[in-house]
Amino acid sequence: MAAPGPPDPGAVATAACPVPPAQRPLEQYRELAASWFFAWPHASFASLLRPLAVSWLLLLPGAWLVASGSVALRHDPPRLVAAGAVAALVLPLLLLTRQWLGWTSIQRRLVATAVEYEESGWYDGQVWEKPLAWREQDLLVATHQVRPVLERLQRALAIASVLLLAGASLCQAL
Repeated sequence: MAAPGPPDPGAVATAACPVPPAQRPLEQYRELAASWFFAWPHASFASLLRPLAVSWLLLLPGAWLVASGSVALRHDPPRLVAAGAVAALVLPLLLLTRQWLGWTSIQRRLVATAVEYEESGWYDGQVWEKPLAWREQDLLVATHQVRPVLERLQRALAIASVLLLAGASLCQAL
């Protein structure tokens, strides 16, 4: 009969892990990446821009309607169109901000050396030091999966901010 080999470090770490599965950073990453809203920037930059453009187009008629309530804008159609287009950028910016907050939260939890968790409620917070195998795996996911998402979000936020500033400047110039 052969002697058993060394235990699998991943199995040992999982068995000794007091963190509930739903609060483990890698599991939270998987949930976030699989969710409908947070999956937009996960695949590509185009998959992020498409829903943002749709949200902007859906808000555009309402923004024009609100802008047409201004007497000065009602008699100046180019400024009315520009003001409505700029105001409609608010929803995509809010969506991008929410995505940025979600993805940076996951990034912080993945690169941390310890996991903060709650056993049964907000009042009993605990901290568990990640084993080396967990830290390496989490760091790989943070580097190769989450960082590109954050870069896409940063680029989209920059584009939306430039559009907002350019549109506001155009409204002033007209």
